Amino acid sequence: MREALRGLTIRGRSFLASAVAAGISAVVLGEKDLLRVAFLLAVLPLLAVAYVGRSRYRLACSRSLEPHRVPVGTSARVVLRLQNLSRLPTGTLLLEDRLPYALGSRPRVVLERLGAQQASSVAYTVRADVRGRYEIGPLVVRLTDPFGFCELTRAFPSVDRLTVVPQVVPLPTVPLGGEYAGSGESRARSVAVHGEDDAATREYRRGDDLRRVHWKSTARTGELMVRREEQPWESRATVVLDTRGYAHRGEGPTASFEWAVSAVASISVHLHRAGYKLRLVTDATVDTGPVDAGGDGVLLDRLADVRPAQRTDIAALVDGVRRQTDGGLVIAVLGALTSAEAELLAGLRINGTTCVGFLIDSSAWLTLPPGARTEADRAHGAAALALLNSGWRVVGVTHGSDLPALWPQVGRGFQGFAWRAAMAETVAGGVR
Repeated sequence: MREALRGLTIRGRSFLASAVAAGISAVVLGEKDLLRVAFLLAVLPLLAVAYVGRSRYRLACSRSLEPHRVPVGTSARVVLRLQNLSRLPTGTLLLEDRLPYALGSRPRVVLERLGAQQASSVAYTVRADVRGRYEIGPLVVRLTDPFGFCELTRAFPSVDRLTVVPQVVPLPTVPLGGEYAGSGESRARSVAVHGEDDAATREYRRGDDLRRVHWKSTARTGELMVRREEQPWESRATVVLDTRGYAHRGEGPTASFEWAVSAVASISVHLHRAGYKLRLVTDATVDTGPVDAGGDGVLLDRLADVRPAQRTDIAALVDGVRRQTDGGLVIAVLGALTSAEAELLAGLRINGTTCVGFLIDSSAWLTLPPGARTEADRAHGAAALALLNSGWRVVGVTHGSDLPALWPQVGRGFQGFAWRAAMAETVAGGVR
């Protein structure tokens, strides 16, 4: 009740003040009728306080998001369901859901009346142009009586989370070389062509299942031999995102880093749906392990949180990827590189690994004078040439590049000698 009294509006307080003034006047002037007016003026706001105070604890609220995960630039629908659990109807309800700034202004919805044991649903939409995880709620409900004498605020503690993931674009099917890597005990020897039951043999070890004894080999060698489990080779890929903050330019959703994140998301989803056993590495210390059961959602949720890092360098990134990569295909989306940094990436060319680099010319996201533009182009060309010389396939990216249009270049292998010669001429021109 005390809380409800503190919720008196200006109108309610004015009525109480008028009641006090009328009461004093009635006593001074001896007017009984004026005393009745004073009593009426005081009773109305007090009844409103009792009415609102009783109903404030008898409301239930639920919220649902449709869907919980949306790409950048799309909308999600939020549905609020408010139920009156008391036997008395409510007055006017003002609903206000708290939102982070990135999702827009706070929505306000008015419900004129909610009857006893009655429920009502309202909906609104939110839109985010920036990746991340956003909390929606808590819901704040302002309860008022029909005359507007009392207003009481109540917050429901429930909070829902909306995940805004990078934009994923479909990519054309392109044959990729070097993506196969074996698994099992004898992956370096042969490929199982008939399934998991095919086996090579090895000497019996204590604890081996006797049902795996290979009697023909045992008779031939004179020693107990068992079948060694052989698994078919599988397509493996490691997708790498260069998170070095100083290697990217631009601000907000149009920054080169956001292009890189969207590209990694699109490539990862494309490869995962194509049946690749996928690993996502976003910096030297964060590694999203093989993605199987979680599907695309695991990849996209991880990329929803990634941010540029200021303390990451190429050497640490190479070490982190090399510790986890066992052959197969490596696709890296790289920011601006120096020639020395490009040479360090040659360390990923091990065990027959095929490496593809999307090399972003982040200076294209800036407006540079002609002299600085020429120097930036020369540095970009030198880095691309260093990658090519180390055996990488290089795809150049500039501001406004379309990933689906660039993707076919990934499967061309080393047919990019013309570009290599062009890069050599660029570098040579800068040396003169």
